[in-house]
Amino acid sequence: MPHHQPSPTKPAPLPTRDGVSPSSVVLPVGAWRTMAEFLVQRFPGITAETWTARMQAGEVVDEHGVPVNAERLYQPHLRLFYYRALEAEPRIPFEETVLFQDEYIVVADKPHFLPVIPSGRYVQETLLVRLKRKLGIDTLSPIHRIDRETAGLVVFTIQPSTRGTYQDLFLTKSIEKRYEAIAPWRPEFKLPMTYRSRLEENPAHFMQVRTVDGEPNSETQIELMEVQGDWARYGLSPVTGRKHQLRAHCAALGIPIRHDQIYPTHLAENTDDYTKPLQLLAKSIAFRDPISGEPRSFTSARTLEWDAYATAAGNE
Repeated sequence: MPHHQPSPTKPAPLPTRDGVSPSSVVLPVGAWRTMAEFLVQRFPGITAETWTARMQAGEVVDEHGVPVNAERLYQPHLRLFYYRALEAEPRIPFEETVLFQDEYIVVADKPHFLPVIPSGRYVQETLLVRLKRKLGIDTLSPIHRIDRETAGLVVFTIQPSTRGTYQDLFLTKSIEKRYEAIAPWRPEFKLPMTYRSRLEENPAHFMQVRTVDGEPNSETQIELMEVQGDWARYGLSPVTGRKHQLRAHCAALGIPIRHDQIYPTHLAENTDDYTKPLQLLAKSIAFRDPISGEPRSFTSARTLEWDAYATAAGNE
């Protein structure tokens, strides 16, 4: 079961701690005797001893702020809040930068391998938590996301009251996003081109999406920027924002993005090679600020590792 963040409209009964907001879970109808029994069964990666220690430290409370102890009887429909922590979290040895900050938004330039939000084996080592600690802003929230493996721009809102206004920019396709990618050069392609397909979850690999028959639900504009040897640098402009859209589209066209560990073949998890980052970069983003009305345009200072691929072309 996923860890849920509390609703921004109702303050959580636990404060943000070291940049991490408390997670929450609603107790379903069931036959558990105690709340502790439910938590151990629902989150098998956390031992009973760990939950007991958290309860003794006052780190598990109900929606009213009342502490939960190991013997408290089960109560369906109650929401519990707790701090999510990992005993051994890998350090991501790359740093983010803040490109812009005003009273409403923060624009960050994310390195490869760093997740945007806490998930799986990452909590502290995420862009959101790092920025909360660095900037001292507990209310930060991303209005969009990019893959952990992708580098580049991510926009955060500061004030919960304006979050929906900025998120609407994506719903109404009022934001221009441009990516760059290094992938094999296919001289038979007539570029620029627009590629459309229907993407759905792949039941065989939960991390992948796949192309299926049916009405297209994803669209990417592709242009050629540069060719060196067997490799090319492409400009990718997503018109829609489906999961893994750019990676899946490039793979479907026979130009899988350099060092992609998911497309076209899903390799083993937790096999990060920091010397081979996915060559996909969220390079620029532009929109008219819905609060001030001013045009906003931001460009990542990061670049793809082009020279190494041009040198290696023909040797692989």
